[in-house]
Amino acid sequence: MTTATQPAGPACATDRSAHGRGFWLLAATFMTLMAFTTVPTPIYHYYQERDGFPTFVITLIFAAYGIGVMVGLYFAGHLSDVHGRRRMLAAAIGLTIISAAVFVLSQDTPALLVARLISGLAIGVLTPTATAALGELAAAHRPDRSPAFASTVATVVNTGGLALGPLIGGLLVTFLPDPMIIPYAVFLALAILTTAALWATPETVNPVAPQDRPAYRPQQVALLPEGRASFRAAALSAGAAFSVLGFFTSLTGTFVGRVLGYGAPLVTGSIVFGVLGMSALVQVLLSGLDQRTRLITGVVAIIAGLALVAVAALVRNLPLFVIAGLAAGAGVGLIFQASVATAVRFSRPEARGGTLAGLFLAAYVGITLPVIAVGVVATWWSIPTVLVVFAALVAVVIAACAPVMLRSARPA
Repeated sequence: MTTATQPAGPACATDRSAHGRGFWLLAATFMTLMAFTTVPTPIYHYYQERDGFPTFVITLIFAAYGIGVMVGLYFAGHLSDVHGRRRMLAAAIGLTIISAAVFVLSQDTPALLVARLISGLAIGVLTPTATAALGELAAAHRPDRSPAFASTVATVVNTGGLALGPLIGGLLVTFLPDPMIIPYAVFLALAILTTAALWATPETVNPVAPQDRPAYRPQQVALLPEGRASFRAAALSAGAAFSVLGFFTSLTGTFVGRVLGYGAPLVTGSIVFGVLGMSALVQVLLSGLDQRTRLITGVVAIIAGLALVAVAALVRNLPLFVIAGLAAGAGVGLIFQASVATAVRFSRPEARGGTLAGLFLAAYVGITLPVIAVGVVATWWSIPTVLVVFAALVAVVIAACAPVMLRSARPA
């Protein structure tokens, strides 16, 4: 959709202060809702132990989330360009509250699938909307600041939230009763609290009047002509990078528990926290470097990490698997950051939300379909063999896309 976005207008000093507060409130909301999506990671073990289902069912539960994200992105990820950022953020919060309530009220497998699907829908609406809104809030608060600041914060809270979820979930199920209820109840309360944060966040896009809105269409990517090849490479790279996150968030418990013999939920949660936390941390630590240098570092890190994942799977070594995850996580963070920066750079300003939705759609195709494939193939092949093949395929995709992204990266 390419309807002209109507900015909320220039800000006075008081408005700028409100936009600054709103920026950090939205960042906290973004991180909270993203953390909720990975809370189930260390809890899958309990469902599997209780119901005795195979690894493939875990991948299906995870895939329900990914499908929800893709549907949300495709059909609603761009709507904040027309209806305003706050309205769509409110929809994302509402869907998260419903998802958490389903988790709390029912713990059978069909309910898990429904709750994960709704959670995915929420994130499909949230990610492009919040990312665009953070950029606009930052520009209204500090017009002199580089857009890279908001882009970095958006990707850090996105991946940082994903990192916190498994750690918080692992701690809650280890030290509190009712492991299949308490974590979701905690996040149900947090999601309700985010409504107050949203209320205090200024709108950055004036909704288009109903009579001026064109007929509804699913999201479309609107790019500057010179950016199409770069965007395709960024989208493929984001998908490949997120497939690594998909593996770690859905199948770490199975690999660590069944292959390596470490079944404690806190072990699984800590490993996934390390992978996703490194993805967020490296973006902060290397924020002073230019985009090209960060991208090169990310490509080297993810390929090295994937190689170590393959070796760790073959030799069945937990410390090596942890090191591999940290390296791969660092690479994911830097590649995803470069992908978002590329999408923002080459998007048409009036359709930035839709373009970001297209990038996130590619990322969540990567986080979903490869994980389903891994779960299916793992019914015939051993898990170590599957990991070796998976690591090799992802490394090939990253290596193929890297030269195109490097040509379009800003040297400074």
